[in-house]
Amino acid sequence: MKKIKIAIIGSGGHAKSCIEVIEGIKNIKIVGLIDNDPSKKIGKYKVICNEKNIIKLKKITKNLILGIGSLRDNLKRTMIFNKFKRLGFYFPSLISKNSFISKNSKIGEGTIIFHHVFINSGSEIGKNCIVNNKSLIEHDVKIHDHCHISTGVIINGNCEVFKGSFIGSGSVILNNLKIEKNSFIKMGTIKKI
Repeated sequence: MKKIKIAIIGSGGHAKSCIEVIEGIKNIKIVGLIDNDPSKKIGKYKVICNEKNIIKLKKITKNLILGIGSLRDNLKRTMIFNKFKRLGFYFPSLISKNSFISKNSKIGEGTIIFHHVFINSGSEIGKNCIVNNKSLIEHDVKIHDHCHISTGVIINGNCEVFKGSFIGSGSVILNNLKIEKNSFIKMGTIKKI
């Protein structure tokens, strides 16, 4: 089986977590990191180019994963994603082999689903989202583009999370709620009507 080659933007903690997911996917091979500091590396993976010579990367692969996380504001991730899309790169969606994703759900381009996530029937996750470890996305939830659903979040049925929002670790969003665009929900929040 021919492996899909992929490069990772960034070399920090989120990039490390992305590597953990990617290494569990049999048909993907990591070719290296994209970072402006050529001395950076993660395990056996080294920096193979920076932003200035990114077009040369197309000779190796056009597939990227955004390995830069967000702690509060998803604007930087959104800008980077859009910049590389304009340059003709593609962001495959990545799903941990240890997660359950309903066949009746949809996952957008560039979204990464980490370990032990459960996404139920009828849910839609947009482009360039992070759904972090041990999150539960119940039935008919809609998460728009560029959102970060942090570790251990529970989003109950029929909720909608609008573009650019961050939901902190351990938060619980009760049924039928709408989370406004670019919202910041702090860790441990119980959001109800």
